[in-house]
Amino acid sequence: MQQGSESDGRIRCTVAIEFLRAAAAPNRVLLRDAWVTLGRDEFRELALQVTAACGTGRAQNFPLKQNEVRLFTRFVKDGKSTIRLGPAGPSHIQLLLSNCPPDRLRRFVQTLRIKFEATREGKGCVRERTRLLSSLPRTFDTVSPVQARELKEVRARQALSDAAATPRKGQTSGCSSQKRVWRESDDKQEDERQQVKKSWSLCSGTALSQEQSMVLSAVLSGKNIFFTGSAGTGKSFLLKRIVASLPPNSTYATASTGVAACQIGGTTLHAFAGIGSGKAPLHQCIELAQRPGVRQQWLSCHHLIIDEISMVEGDFFDKLEAVAREVRKCEDPFGGIQLIICGDFLQLPPVSKAAEQPKFCFQAKCWRKCIHLNMELTQVRRQTDQEFISLLNTVRLGRCTEEVTKQLVLTATNRVERDGILATRLCTHKDDVELTNSRQLQELPGEQRSFKAVDSDPVLVKALDAQCPVSSVIELKQGAQVMLTKNLDVARGLVNGARGVVIGFETEGKGLPKVRFLCGVTNVVGPERWVLKGPAGAYLIRQQLPLKLAWAISIHKSQGMSLDCAEISLSRVFECGQAYVALSRARSLAGLRVLDFDPKVVKANSCVMQFYRKLRKEQFLIQASLHSYVQPNKENRDAS
Repeated sequence: MQQGSESDGRIRCTVAIEFLRAAAAPNRVLLRDAWVTLGRDEFRELALQVTAACGTGRAQNFPLKQNEVRLFTRFVKDGKSTIRLGPAGPSHIQLLLSNCPPDRLRRFVQTLRIKFEATREGKGCVRERTRLLSSLPRTFDTVSPVQARELKEVRARQALSDAAATPRKGQTSGCSSQKRVWRESDDKQEDERQQVKKSWSLCSGTALSQEQSMVLSAVLSGKNIFFTGSAGTGKSFLLKRIVASLPPNSTYATASTGVAACQIGGTTLHAFAGIGSGKAPLHQCIELAQRPGVRQQWLSCHHLIIDEISMVEGDFFDKLEAVAREVRKCEDPFGGIQLIICGDFLQLPPVSKAAEQPKFCFQAKCWRKCIHLNMELTQVRRQTDQEFISLLNTVRLGRCTEEVTKQLVLTATNRVERDGILATRLCTHKDDVELTNSRQLQELPGEQRSFKAVDSDPVLVKALDAQCPVSSVIELKQGAQVMLTKNLDVARGLVNGARGVVIGFETEGKGLPKVRFLCGVTNVVGPERWVLKGPAGAYLIRQQLPLKLAWAISIHKSQGMSLDCAEISLSRVFECGQAYVALSRARSLAGLRVLDFDPKVVKANSCVMQFYRKLRKEQFLIQASLHSYVQPNKENRDAS
């Protein structure tokens, strides 16, 4: 479903209109593709207009009357919301919105809420009789963007309402001098109000950069795009924004690894494709993809997102493309599916046998006909030290100058430990990680506490373990070195990869761990939810503490993380890009300790280097042509 108007007062989605009447069967109208527009009618009152996207059928207007609007926003993040119209009681109308890009729906809901609250004046609503007898011509004008004045009024009114709702001495909490016009869903009402407050104070740190915005615009225009960038340039952050900007029902977010897929709320590419390892002959892969559940995914997919593309093998990509054309009965590249591909080929390569050279996706036969546009993000956000950023860029390109060697060797004496929080060792092999963490935990004195996950489907524990960044059982002791596996509070430094130490456990309730973090915050860490896509598109949910033992972590599992203090032994590096991935996890050179550094471990694949040289040349030519096109147009406009 393509996006049309960019107005925050208009969305395109699936709409079910339900007319509910007492003692009568409900009447339901379903519009699978419709526009919902917030505007003003001929009486200058707020109203919602629903029209079929194809342009056929009559537009239906629904006035928004004071005290008669109720909004359910709990599932906005899934592209769903419900607007209930009419007085409290069994008779009312409700609009069920679904399959809307979550970002667009969130902005629409915010606009609706602000406009509704801002128009609360002394005058009452136009009565139905007045409407029927009026000779005014029927009109409908889309609302203007939210003004600063309106936002200020709503904030002030919200502050008064909150103050009135706070009980004073001798006053019960039920007494209030202000009556809220806007009525929200009873379920988690306070959470919703807090969510709205956050949306009003948008943090500049969450805004897209200019180059990220260009990528998003290209995606929304329908282009097949590959975007890349060095570690820390915000690729995963941008992917989440892209996922939130596309219709949920036809968008499938995938990645080459389970951990990467979990970060963007998707599934592994292999699980989506349903063809196993892809080593079987093409006709067998097509048969596997024709199974009912798998085939339905291929048919309903209009936008396919693939993260960590560097680890996807080129032959597997070719096979996927052929399967897509056959299953969808469409000879367009990839069966007509829009591809949004992300990754850095200068990081971890596809897994290959020792004697074989890895075949990257850009070496696949169908790559050039599938990808319309290549773009590179250049603005590093993870690190702020320009000297460290320059060092990492040099290592990324497989070069190790004398200056780089000197700086990395000097880090061996860095004291990165602080407040009882030790450096996390990044290991090349996962067996070393498991051995280190289990041994260190056993050596700690005191009682060992177990925290078991609550899974939506206990039968699929292995599938959840493969994709979820936290295990089904977490063992902790006082003094255990841990790291966060989820963003809890970015403003306070509680982000994915934040390091801490367990300083105790609650004496009541579930005995949750108290963790002192390197950022200076001490928090009781409670369970969080991870929602993943499992086999045949079914949703799997895991509730577990967002913690993992952090004496050691594998380089593969560290992708996407930002570590406050890291210790790296590069003596066992065996792949191109592996040293770069490990080094780029650190936020700063001061928080990094490199042991037994050998310049020989810094290497980049020559084929990848050639690909990037060509990509940058093409990008330069595109930007130059755009610049030469914009300048004459600007001159013509100025002349006119």
